[in-house]
Amino acid sequence: MTQRIALFNHKGGVSKTTTTFNIGWMLAKKGKKVVMVDTDPQCNLTGMVLGYKGESEFENFYRSQGNNDIKSGLAPAFESQPRPIQAVDCVPVPNRKGLFLLPGHIGLAEYEVTLGIAQELSGTIVTLKNLPGSLSYLLDKTAEHHNADYILIDMSPSLSSINQNLLMTSDFFIVPTVPDYFSVMALNSLDKIISKWQVWANKARSTLALQQAEYPFPDVHPKFLGTIIQNYRPRSGAPSIGFQNWIDEINNTVKTLLVPHLSEYDMTLDNSVYTRFGLSGNYCLSQISNFNTLIAKSQKYKVPVFALTDKQLGYKGMVLTRAKRPRDRFAQNFSDLTDKIIGLTQNEDRL
Repeated sequence: MTQRIALFNHKGGVSKTTTTFNIGWMLAKKGKKVVMVDTDPQCNLTGMVLGYKGESEFENFYRSQGNNDIKSGLAPAFESQPRPIQAVDCVPVPNRKGLFLLPGHIGLAEYEVTLGIAQELSGTIVTLKNLPGSLSYLLDKTAEHHNADYILIDMSPSLSSINQNLLMTSDFFIVPTVPDYFSVMALNSLDKIISKWQVWANKARSTLALQQAEYPFPDVHPKFLGTIIQNYRPRSGAPSIGFQNWIDEINNTVKTLLVPHLSEYDMTLDNSVYTRFGLSGNYCLSQISNFNTLIAKSQKYKVPVFALTDKQLGYKGMVLTRAKRPRDRFAQNFSDLTDKIIGLTQNEDRL
């Protein structure tokens, strides 16, 4: 059974895209089949995987690939085309067996207004009833086509109708953060937003028109896996004092505000599950420092920082030895992180 995980924070600049890529790569390295889905109209994940930097490269890709992107995949529902939604033949990620990309499209934003109207669940729902379930249907068909164990959804930093739909039709969600004031504020508002979205999703699940639609709205109840705190400067192997203060603030906000409210809406795992994986204290899946100069080489070779080879690092002697230490540390970070994700998502007590 495919497990669908959304990576969401309506605050930008929290490394959602890089984290999606790194987690997907490590899951595939551990033998899982993974489809990464780029739902951000900025298409950063697509550009990262394919190495695209300019508009012309994306346009050439769309022309050459036909219907193999997320907007084209949804077009039968949103543009009333005389064909059913079908699986997207995803792009294999170079040099990582078992990892695939469902490319994004800048035009996906064009569907926002229509989906928003459909998700008001008002009298117009009869004519738009196929839209709320279409995203989930496309992802299910694509996962089945690729025999995927996981779908990872890289979401835009917004409170859009598409994000509302994606989050509330996922099995699990992770909240990436960075240690600063704005992440704490985002968590405070996220608590209220997700609660409202869950109320909407409960209504959608019980709406007869959506149940009887060509693309039925799924009966899925997303569960919070935890946060990831990243992109801080370390000192002697630990976050510097300034960053540590914000890390503590994030952990406290999650523990005392976000998780209790999510629990009221049945959006958390059983406490014993978090305890089993060492998350009961702060619900933080991983703390990951900034990548420094490794990120440039990662982007050049289109691989995660931890997958850079000695040759790709481009150094020799003691300089190479020093460069390998953070690379290998990040490899351990993401290995431990994905082990937790596998354990949490495959746990029998999660429902």
